[in-house]
Amino acid sequence: MGLPSITPYAMPQDLPAGRVDWRPDPARAVLLVHDMQNYFVDAFQRDASPIPALIANITVLRAVSDRLGVPVVFTAQPGAQTLEQRGLLQDFWGPGIPADPQAAAIIADLAPRGGDTLLTKWRYSAFQRTDLHRLLAEQGRDQLIVTGVYAHIGCLMTACEAFMSDIEPFFVADAVADFSAAHHAQALQYAADRCARLLTTSDVTGALASAADLSSARA
Repeated sequence: MGLPSITPYAMPQDLPAGRVDWRPDPARAVLLVHDMQNYFVDAFQRDASPIPALIANITVLRAVSDRLGVPVVFTAQPGAQTLEQRGLLQDFWGPGIPADPQAAAIIADLAPRGGDTLLTKWRYSAFQRTDLHRLLAEQGRDQLIVTGVYAHIGCLMTACEAFMSDIEPFFVADAVADFSAAHHAQALQYAADRCARLLTTSDVTGALASAADLSSARA
């Protein structure tokens, strides 16, 4: 029970074919940084692939989002949850994050800044028992750029729930990480087949910049 010790693996290079041609738009999108907390990232070897690439790519997406006015939302699970708060998660994963503020904190490389939103997260999906639906609706945004850990669990469930709420999810293949290369590939295949558009970090930044340039030209 609990998290596995994750063997290093390379970020995927060849992405599954997709079913949709959605393009991220800075006027419609929100960047989600999912559960990049010390407790979850420490399951990896931080100096080994895929973590350096994961952090670097999320950092790039965050910088572009800041420049183009794309809101940035972080999720973080609280430490020292009670059995009632854990619910069925207890049966699969045990008690979760311990009563250590450092374990529950977002990693220092990606610490939220002023203007970012930090949501307390209780279940796999970032929409469950949070204000994410309301935040998107209030800002008139209907796209979600998904990054973080773990790809086949919370990231994928969040993308699925976005899809089922008519919010276009973009699953950033080299800005998520997972228990193994096989789990990572599983998440990408399901997302591409059923609920999201797969893109790389470079794809997302290019599409956001192009949309911003087009909008400026029309203004």
